[in-house]
Amino acid sequence: MASVVPVKDKKLLEVKLGELPSWILMWDFSPSGIFRAFRRGYYQYYNKYIDVRKGSISGITMVLACYVLFNYCLSYKHLKHERLRKYH
Repeated sequence: MASVVPVKDKKLLEVKLGELPSWILMWDFSPSGIFRAFRRGYYQYYNKYIDVRKGSISGITMVLACYVLFNYCLSYKHLKHERLRKYH
């Protein structure tokens, strides 16, 4: 017999498309809830990629790639403006 897991306790990949809005509304959007979510994500990332027995440079590389992508997104408007400017 299959056990019934509440929608709140499911992971994102386990949630069906119809349950997605109710699953998102169950999140805690208070400042402490957002802080706990970031802390939980940090510890999951750290335990999976940084604190391993045979580590590699992949964990640090992902952080640097996200940093570069984030900065590119922030400066895209300026870069787009420079690209369209005509020099003559």
